[in-house]
Amino acid sequence: MNEKKNYDAIIEERAQRVFDSMRPRTSDADLVRLHDAFELAREAHAPQVRKTGEPYILHPIAVATIAAEELKLDINSVIAAFLHDVVEDTPHSLEEINARFGDDVAYLVKVLTKPEKSSSQGKQVDNFKQMLNSMQRDIRPIFVKLADRLHNMRTLSSMKPHKQMKIAGETDYFYAPLANRLGLYYVKTELENLSFKFRCPHDYEEISRWIEQDRRQQKERLERFRRQVQATLMESGIEADVRVEYREPYSIWRKMRKYGDDFNHLKYRHFTEIVFKVPEDSDEKATALKIYSILTDSFKEKPGGLSNYIDSPKENGYQSLHVKLLADFGRWQEVHINSERMAEDSHRGLDTRKSQEYIERWLHKFRSTLRDIGSHEVGIDFMEKVTASFYNDDIMVFTPRLKTIMLPQRACVLDFAYEISTHTGDHAKYARINGFLSSVTAKLQRGDVVEIFTDPDVTPTLERLSAVVTYKARNAIQTYLGSLPKPQFCRCGFCKPIPGEEVVGFQEEDDSMTLHKRDCPIAIRLASQQGDRIRSVDFEPDGTLYPVTLTIKAVDRVHLFVDVADRISKGLNLNITRYDAYTKDYIAIMEISFGIHSYTELETIIKSVSAIDGIDEVKRKLEV
Repeated sequence: MNEKKNYDAIIEERAQRVFDSMRPRTSDADLVRLHDAFELAREAHAPQVRKTGEPYILHPIAVATIAAEELKLDINSVIAAFLHDVVEDTPHSLEEINARFGDDVAYLVKVLTKPEKSSSQGKQVDNFKQMLNSMQRDIRPIFVKLADRLHNMRTLSSMKPHKQMKIAGETDYFYAPLANRLGLYYVKTELENLSFKFRCPHDYEEISRWIEQDRRQQKERLERFRRQVQATLMESGIEADVRVEYREPYSIWRKMRKYGDDFNHLKYRHFTEIVFKVPEDSDEKATALKIYSILTDSFKEKPGGLSNYIDSPKENGYQSLHVKLLADFGRWQEVHINSERMAEDSHRGLDTRKSQEYIERWLHKFRSTLRDIGSHEVGIDFMEKVTASFYNDDIMVFTPRLKTIMLPQRACVLDFAYEISTHTGDHAKYARINGFLSSVTAKLQRGDVVEIFTDPDVTPTLERLSAVVTYKARNAIQTYLGSLPKPQFCRCGFCKPIPGEEVVGFQEEDDSMTLHKRDCPIAIRLASQQGDRIRSVDFEPDGTLYPVTLTIKAVDRVHLFVDVADRISKGLNLNITRYDAYTKDYIAIMEISFGIHSYTELETIIKSVSAIDGIDEVKRKLEV
């Protein structure tokens, strides 16, 4: 009885937060409707409990709280947040919702309710498609769904590991990119980080420890830099909040993967954020440029380090002025200059008045994309094309004859080749980007001029499938590979897991098992679409040798190369299959390939080689 009374008090207290948050911007009549929605949800969900053992009603209350406080949605959206699971999980119907709360709330709840009939691809894809199609009429259901997903991710620890992987995978694949496209930077960041935490718990914990250690070690000098920036602005009459923010573990991990750096060699693990008030006699851009001028008078600016997102906002509406300044301890510091409105937009996304033009442009593009896909597309084909074509900012690249080709950001040369023709893409051997020789998997930048060279003996591979991002390229490669006899893969050909790494298994249609590293983008995509095929797998050493390559950087000295080769071949009894080395300006760079039995063995090797005199950095070369 006491426990129930305690829950009753908790329920009332948390629901009151929603009412208090909405009261200043809601009529008395709408507040009554809000209370009625809460009471209906509490009554409907009364028999239900969550995996944590808590009353289920605490979940709709949490979603409504996020919608009201963090996203500041309108009254009907918050009402729908209270009711979003009522039709799906209780005997109450949409007709009842319509009669009690009106057509608008009923529509929002309908979109948020998973479809009863599912395609052969399963409910996950059908649910995504229903939500995306709703955006042709109204964007609000997506905001409520993001609030729902955010709370589910915050409480995911109560789920079983295979269920965590499924939910985290679809979050990373679908919801986080969607939040980013809507300008919900902080929602996107939290979703990505929580997904990473449950997909790759070992990596998450390790990077979290590194961040905290670095925070302690850098605290004094970063605080000194922060105070210097604050004082410089105050002396010029600028009222602003200055703070140092560390990037989250997922962001750090992604940068480590992107640049191939270990944590200690990674640049810009943190940034300094300036949030300023706009004087009455000025505007945002003028104040931001004034702050930029003041700071570059006092601190040295890194050449080419200025990014002006005020005049050229990102497609999701993000605005800021980024600059890199040299601190007195000899390190470049990334500084973001934002108005209070810009900072608020990063929290709330594209629902603010200032960003309305961006949401209209974004929705127009989205609707065009859906029309291109066509209603006949189903399942994975639908999701692949949407995510490949839509969740990226576009870049403009050119053929040698200056024909314009629009591609998603992060597109590679192969994506470009398939835009020319399927034949060109299938047989692309190499390219020249702006006249320079390049691999066909090289990423393209805005303004690149690309020339493709083909060879009839070159054909699509699984590795090429992992490199491309456009639907056209993926579909062409999949079609070609599907025409070949299906091999019985044991390991994913993209991420190439090693025994001892965190892995997940996917059961194929022929009952074979494919192993992926938990951070493998293919595994994340599959988890978001075919979560019921996830299997827990113990990947143990069995005597098999797995090829790896180490990249080593060191200060050159006499016998360095010999010492490294001896340590690996004699000291560790490994057979070196390739050894490339060169020295420039007393810095030695080596690449050494050999076979290992397990990830633990690899860690031992890296530790042993790192201990050689003069060695500065040892890292595993990422396969491409």
